[in-house]
Amino acid sequence: MTDRLPLSYVLPLKAAVADPELRDHVRWLADRVAEVIVVDGSAPPIWALHRSWWGPPVRHVRPDPARECANGKVWGVLTGLRLAGHDGVVVADDDVRWDLPGLRRALALLNSADLVAPANHYDPMPWHARYDTARTLIHRALGADWPGTLALRRSALTRVGGGYDGDVLFENLELVRTVEAAGGRAVWPLDLFVLRRAPDTRHFLGQRVRQAYDEFARPAHLMAALALLPLVAAAVAQRRRGPLLAVLAAVIAWAEIGRRRGGGTKVYPASSALLAPLWVLERGVCMWVALWWRLRGGVPYAGRRLRRAATSPRELRRRLLAGQVSTAAATSPEAVPAHV
Repeated sequence: MTDRLPLSYVLPLKAAVADPELRDHVRWLADRVAEVIVVDGSAPPIWALHRSWWGPPVRHVRPDPARECANGKVWGVLTGLRLAGHDGVVVADDDVRWDLPGLRRALALLNSADLVAPANHYDPMPWHARYDTARTLIHRALGADWPGTLALRRSALTRVGGGYDGDVLFENLELVRTVEAAGGRAVWPLDLFVLRRAPDTRHFLGQRVRQAYDEFARPAHLMAALALLPLVAAAVAQRRRGPLLAVLAAVIAWAEIGRRRGGGTKVYPASSALLAPLWVLERGVCMWVALWWRLRGGVPYAGRRLRRAATSPRELRRRLLAGQVSTAAATSPEAVPAHV
């Protein structure tokens, strides 16, 4: 194809096994966007296989040692942003599958915004993807869910040294908050659906506490999650079934609202709304485990411990005013939208 979209597509990658479907998707992307940059931190045998898969026009590189940080995904993103030749950049996890209409719409939205956060949905949908979709629906009812991909203007990060802090766990939140602290505008189109492949069951189960730990960056969510388990335990001890059933029904109704927003019924099954109370209860349990990790110095992540989930908007604005954000970004991608 000669009419490629004027976008740079940055794929931070660290694969334990080769994925032929990802191979084909990257090749598909290379025919449709102007530039594909795969920043690959995989072990040498996998890296060499990827190299044989993706010759020109895919740019296949190692993460830049000068931009190393605790969060390996951010390391890859910062490397890709430095190399990107276009102002419009799509950053995506390796399980994300954009289509051409979605890429075109994201590019159009970047004409009036600095960052675009689409809505992910799973296909196919094994049991744990159906269950995790309950989280998506609850967050959509609150405002928007966190996707595994973002589109942004590279120039939106110019005022902060072209990067963001990579020593945090909730990297997308850090990225969006950094863009907004620099005066950028983020939009969350609820009807821009981007496909995502579900992880295997083992990986999914291993994410439960880590995802709960993200709430340390959002105090209101944190307090609500910590309060849930004691309240449920008290209601059970007092045999107050009426209030429990009322809360259960309210959570299902809330998730159904999220399912219907932005035409979500096209991609989100009704069964996921029914699973929402179970997800809420699980988040309450995992939040207390996350608190235990916090008291021990941080949550385990890729052989390290990360204490901070993300930097507060107030702190980012303070750093920006003091001229310190670019320094943090140089040494080091879900901000919850302001209404979430």
